[in-house]
Amino acid sequence: MITKVTKLKVCMIGATGVGKTSLVGRLVHSIFSETYRTTIGVQIEAYEMHRGNHKVQLIIWDLSGEDEFQSVQPAYVSGSAGYLLVVDGTRRETVDTGRTLEERVRHAAGNVPFVAVVNKADLVASWEMRPADLEPLRKRASGVVETSARSGVGVREAFELLVGAILTRMSPQWT
Repeated sequence: MITKVTKLKVCMIGATGVGKTSLVGRLVHSIFSETYRTTIGVQIEAYEMHRGNHKVQLIIWDLSGEDEFQSVQPAYVSGSAGYLLVVDGTRRETVDTGRTLEERVRHAAGNVPFVAVVNKADLVASWEMRPADLEPLRKRASGVVETSARSGVGVREAFELLVGAILTRMSPQWT
């Protein structure tokens, strides 16, 4: 029996092409498309999960990719309960972009929980990133999860970890 419903706005943050939209598609629709389509602005999806007798409705804001030519849109991240910071294991530079974005989002949204997501675990043999590259993010993040939007590995776990961190921050009763 559901006794409580909680709605949470969460954002997908990361450099262009890291797989933010693919991760959302895998979670929400259980699909993966080989066709790359860049996000313009923001796409919003809803997803429901349960924690005990509590229903959590995620409103997922999939933001356009960020790079040195674009900046975090404060209006998009404002009011966010937390976010997934996605990097691409096959492109080392996305970790640096992710660290910069984490600082920008913290400035715009406050010190809300986030989970660092290293996407493309199905291509681990091609990874340029080293574990030490993630240390600055690991120190601040509520966790680091390796995912594959293609296979689905780690996708739900990343969102569950984020939801757990958000709910625990909201009220210790969620632990």
